[in-house]
Amino acid sequence: MNIFRLAGDMMHLMSVIVLLLKVHTIKSCAGISLKTQELYALVFVSRYLNIFTDFISLYNTIMKLIFLGTSFSIVWYMKHHRIVRRTYDKDHDTFRHYFLVLPCIILALLINERFTFMEVTWTFSLYLESVAILPQLVMLQRTRNIDNLTVQYVFLLGAYRALYIVNWIYRYFTEPNYVHWISRAPRAHLQTTNSVCLIRMLTFSCCFSHAAWISGLLQTLLYADFFYYYFLSWKNNVKLQLPA
Repeated sequence: MNIFRLAGDMMHLMSVIVLLLKVHTIKSCAGISLKTQELYALVFVSRYLNIFTDFISLYNTIMKLIFLGTSFSIVWYMKHHRIVRRTYDKDHDTFRHYFLVLPCIILALLINERFTFMEVTWTFSLYLESVAILPQLVMLQRTRNIDNLTVQYVFLLGAYRALYIVNWIYRYFTEPNYVHWISRAPRAHLQTTNSVCLIRMLTFSCCFSHAAWISGLLQTLLYADFFYYYFLSWKNNVKLQLPA
């Protein structure tokens, strides 16, 4: 694991800690989009279906359990906790997030590395994660009055995605013959004596990697506007406000 991957994971973990601090300790979810949290819960479920079948490392398993557990606990707090749910701003969190799910399912069925259940669900999670932040960003634009913890939460999520793109670039240039530089699947299945079959698999794999790269880049670009106004608020030492 390189420093960029580790830094990205830590940013992601810190974003979860900040959000848990807000809903569990302060007992408030003001400014947080339930729609985005539900999408992230779906992302982690579809991505980590292999948690008990494919062991990669203890670190990997622990991080999976953390993100699964925290995503569902946050959704539960926002929907069912008698105090926290009263602070949920339902009137501004109106983005129709289910419209994001179907296109991601279709894309995952059409563009994937291997047409297996585990691979399609993992690919679906990749596409869905790239747009899951949209309800949150739209909600921030509508409310405009954003508290500090919500700002830090969104910033840390954006930093996590930006660092992961740097991680992908780093691995692409430093790991020889690393075809699946974004893909979940191991490279072992590329070993074949049929050269024609190998070329076809490599070609399709590269296409899939480009699709994965685009989805990751799209997710980072969605944060561009937020980062711009975050920098301005930090530079001028004023509270962050997004344009409506």
